[in-house]
Amino acid sequence: MCRPEFFAVEYAINPWMDPSAGADRDRAIAQWEALRQAYLDLGHTVDLIDPIEGLPDMVFAANGALVVDGRVYGAKFANAERAAEGPAYADWFRKAGFAEVIDPQHTNEGEGDFLTLDDFILAGTGFRTDIAAHKEAQEALGRPVITLQLVDPRFYHLDTALFPLDGHNVCYYPGAFSEGSRRVLESLFPDAVIAGHADAEVLGLNAVGDGRNVVINAEATALIEELGRRGYQVVPVDLSELRKAGGGPKCCTLEIRR
Repeated sequence: MCRPEFFAVEYAINPWMDPSAGADRDRAIAQWEALRQAYLDLGHTVDLIDPIEGLPDMVFAANGALVVDGRVYGAKFANAERAAEGPAYADWFRKAGFAEVIDPQHTNEGEGDFLTLDDFILAGTGFRTDIAAHKEAQEALGRPVITLQLVDPRFYHLDTALFPLDGHNVCYYPGAFSEGSRRVLESLFPDAVIAGHADAEVLGLNAVGDGRNVVINAEATALIEELGRRGYQVVPVDLSELRKAGGGPKCCTLEIRR
């Protein structure tokens, strides 16, 4: 995770961002600290990367890389405003002792568009990540990669429209995907949790599941109820300030799979 010391909404690179609306950095930090504490309370380890002045979106750590079996596939951002984040995260992993850090040739935004399950990686394209990066990641990581087409610009990353519940099942919002990709998801995950439009609009799909617990935006009330009915322990959090930049719990969280 990356503490939002320099968080601001200074430009608009997704439909959620409006520089004229303003952002309260102190409130964003307090909300982020509560998210970090939620992970610690669940027994997870949280590593921190130092924020860099001039990179207000660096708090969205999920975009910094994809880590599978100790291999790090780095990020190459689509927008110039975030370009320096890719090398910053790659440098962190090298200094942390990761032997394999792969510098990408193709545009991709890490776990924003790559979500890992036990047997394969789901990969989004349509707005940020080049489909060629899907093939590059597969070669780099030795895991099958399944392409999913995003069609709604409000759900510009895969992690705004889908999250793994565990290694075998997911929760997703069908309206974010092309017809063909919806059929793929229906085939792969017949028991998936399906989210409605209202919960998707508060970035309820930008959640983090560890197989037992789901950390999720508190406003996604219907989805929270359904996850509880399915037997998950739900941990609601308030990240409304960070949502002004299009981020939620998952955006703030890069999962390190050693």
